[in-house]
Amino acid sequence: MDIFMTVKAAVTVRQAAEHYGLQVSRNGMTFCPFHDDRHPSMKLNERYFYCFSCGATGDVIDLVARSFDLSSYEAAQKLAYDFGIDPGKPPAAIALPKPERPLLKAYRQEEVRCLRVLCDYLHLLESWKVQYAPKTPEDVLDDRFVEACQMLDYVEYLADLLIAAELEQRVKIVEMLNKDGLIAGLEERLDRLKKEDDAHEKQNAA
Repeated sequence: MDIFMTVKAAVTVRQAAEHYGLQVSRNGMTFCPFHDDRHPSMKLNERYFYCFSCGATGDVIDLVARSFDLSSYEAAQKLAYDFGIDPGKPPAAIALPKPERPLLKAYRQEEVRCLRVLCDYLHLLESWKVQYAPKTPEDVLDDRFVEACQMLDYVEYLADLLIAAELEQRVKIVEMLNKDGLIAGLEERLDRLKKEDDAHEKQNAA
């Protein structure tokens, strides 16, 4: 097993991020170090990171390489040194990765899509809960505030499961989200809301 495989098998993306100073929330979100991030927009999984704002993505070696302006090999060496890993002694019980089957690869792509949509929705709900919160007890509750209060914990729970649960449970969640076009409908709604917000901002700027 070479240094790349050894390091990636021993160190998760989240472990590396926290080791090098990133503050990671309970649901795996953090401020992206690769752009001027005002709200946590980077999602960390065990094996990869993805920024929903700038599109930065990769594995633990990519994260360190970009963070410290290193080559991939230098990043792997740094991780091995910082985490006390001997490249010549791979962690016990780590087997060579099996080639991904087409169905498994397709599932993983759908899992990433579901996670992306859920995280986008989660960010929107968090924004709505603050932006549309009633200012006085007499205020009529805004529908967006009500939706945020009702859905925020559940959406965060689903996102957490897609990151940390066992494969069997993640498969069931993906199947549930795709049932009756649920995730597709949510994705379409989020796209529509974003276009409406963009149009509103352009109108205000004109």
